[in-house]
This record gives sequence, structure tokens and C-alpha cells, in this order.
Amino acid sequence: MQPQETQPQEALAQINFRLPSKMKELVERAAIASGQSLRDFATQTLLTRANEVLEHQQVRTLTDRDRDLFLALLDSDAGPNEALRAAAADYQHYLNQP
Repeated sequence: MQPQETQPQEALAQINFRLPSKMKELVERAAIASGQSLRDFATQTLLTRANEVLEHQQVRTLTDRDRDLFLALLDSDAGPNEALRAAAADYQHYLNQP
């Protein structure tokens, strides 16, 4: 008889949070409709959404030329141009809207 290989168990972590009753009822109904326990439904939904968010993150890599240009602009004493002033004004207008 060969000894049985044991796989190390992954450490479990706990997430605790509270929901308003109506939200919990909605999640419970969705779990039932999907044929899953509340815990399985919540876990799967959280993991699915987390993967979606992380997949859509964009990583931008600059070429050497673009990196050099960017660093040169940071080091320059040039003030903001008209386009930058207009963008800042638009942003301030956006922040002040109700």
C-alpha cells in the first residue's frame, strides 16, 4: 500500500460585513434562484467581480522616448498652457456641481 499524499490546506480568511435587511433578502433570493447556498453564492459573486475589476485594469508602459519626454516635462519650468488651464477650470466646475 502506498502512503496517501496529503496536500497542504490553504489558510482560510474571514470577511465580515453587515447589510441592510432588504439587501440581504435580495442576495438570499438570488442564491436560492441559482441553486447555491448563501455562502457559496456570495463567495462566487465576490470572486467573479474581483476578477472582472482586475482584468480591466490597464497597465501602461512608456517607450524610452515617451519616458524621456515625460521626465523632461516634469523637470521643465514651463507653466500650464491654455489647454491645461481649461481642463482645470472644467474640473473645478465638475466638482462644484450638486
